[in-house]
Amino acid sequence: MSKEHHYKTTIQWTGNKGTGTSNYRNYERSHEILTDQKVKIEASSDPAFRGDKTKHNPEDLFLSSVSSCHMLWYLHFCSEAGIIVTDYIDHATGIMEEKANGSGHFTEITLNPTVTVTEESMIEKAKELHHKANEFCFIANSVNFPVKHIPIVLVK
Repeated sequence: MSKEHHYKTTIQWTGNKGTGTSNYRNYERSHEILTDQKVKIEASSDPAFRGDKTKHNPEDLFLSSVSSCHMLWYLHFCSEAGIIVTDYIDHATGIMEEKANGSGHFTEITLNPTVTVTEESMIEKAKELHHKANEFCFIANSVNFPVKHIPIVLVK
């Protein structure tokens, strides 16, 4: 039996400098991402699209969503398998292709997690579980391009 989960968020534009969108250069791309009872995220567009480089942009957040979802599933499966993870960091990368008409799409995401486990005997299973996490990740299952994994597993 399947279940539905519903999500809500509010995006509020904060970049009106007094004349609205009267000219392409007359407004900021700044906006806030508001989700009930969660910390407000100040966002903008990528600097390549006249955005504020000090704020998160949709592409950053998209890449972060894929990486975060993968990590949460991975830790879940490690816990079930008796793999004790003491540290996890992912330096994820994504490639977005912009077309001549200005539209675009992501063509690839590569997750580069470095995972620390407590015993050497856990290394192989720890590497394998990245594949299972990818199969279950809600976000990775929602994209139409490959999500690659280049894991490193260390022992501490």
